Amino acid sequence: MDSEIGSINKIKDTEKTKTDPGGGGSQKDQQNSSQHHNHRFVHQFLKTMLVFAALALAFIVLYRSADRFQFFPTSFYNSFSSSDGFSSPDLQELKRVLKKAAMVDKTVIITTLNEAWAASNSIFDLFLNSFKIGNQTEELLNHLLVVALDQKAHAQCLKSHPYCYTLRTDGIDFSGEAYFMTADYLKMMWRRIEFLQTILEMGYNFIFTDTDIMWFRDPFPQFYPDADFQIACDYYRGNPSNLNNAPNGGFTYVKSNSKTKQFYRFWHESRNLYPGNHDQDVLNKIKRDPRIQQIGLQIKFLDTAYFGGFCQPSKDFNLVCTMHANCCVGLANKVHDLILMLEDWRKYMSQSEMNWSKQSWSVPQHCGYAVPDS
Repeated sequence: MDSEIGSINKIKDTEKTKTDPGGGGSQKDQQNSSQHHNHRFVHQFLKTMLVFAALALAFIVLYRSADRFQFFPTSFYNSFSSSDGFSSPDLQELKRVLKKAAMVDKTVIITTLNEAWAASNSIFDLFLNSFKIGNQTEELLNHLLVVALDQKAHAQCLKSHPYCYTLRTDGIDFSGEAYFMTADYLKMMWRRIEFLQTILEMGYNFIFTDTDIMWFRDPFPQFYPDADFQIACDYYRGNPSNLNNAPNGGFTYVKSNSKTKQFYRFWHESRNLYPGNHDQDVLNKIKRDPRIQQIGLQIKFLDTAYFGGFCQPSKDFNLVCTMHANCCVGLANKVHDLILMLEDWRKYMSQSEMNWSKQSWSVPQHCGYAVPDS
């Protein structure tokens, strides 16, 4: 009887050991518990990694779908120095000629010139002549900086103008006629934007003018005092703030401030987003970009009544300040029609004031234009 009771107690003790958590459990139970713990750890780790992967994927999609520049802080744009592409002597020479040519408020008129356009009796001679026969424009030549893109253009410039600067570009020859949208043309346009960024960073305001723009009146009275960046148009829609205006980068008035410096950096870097496009086309693509609003840039488009061209001529000789040989392909065609344009202006200036309203342009002839649908 006692042996039976002892056997029963051993069985109970054994069962208690199996079920009592304080008893340490068997070796097999310990192994099961460890495996269960490892399984939970691996599950939690994978879950965490999936969350991070989803967040990373979402960021990549957002990054690719939006303009990448709007994610960068203002300091990103200020961290670049566009003077990095200049040797120390070149930079010192640029500072010297800018100081000589600038107005009291540090505004300078800038044009670019290559050998093809600098040749005798070509575009450059017509450009300078327009200042001389314009209405009170000759004095503005004292503030004109001619940026030569090659040595021959620089030498030709010095024959007729005191403020000439050579912009060197290693490995690229800008001396010949650069036909519209060719590789050399695109390089020339983007080199120009980069150079103008440097001018802003050096604290100078500027009017940039293509050399195939004739100057007939002082443009400053027609600029908007509250604008940071003002640009001429191929086609003007009637409202200076309308982003549907078709800008032409051949004539701009830009004030040097933090907004324009950021904008020019943004504009130049945007060429990588739109390869094969020139500066004007890229401007059309970015002019509505949220980054422009974030910068706070005030843009105004200039009325073709004052700043006209062959695309949309200024109709009133009493108002016109400049006329551009735009909507025109080929150097010979430009020269032909610009000569006629200057003759038209001389005729206007020689008439009595009562006959001024009767004057009209005889151009374009070899060049052409078409007014697009509004």
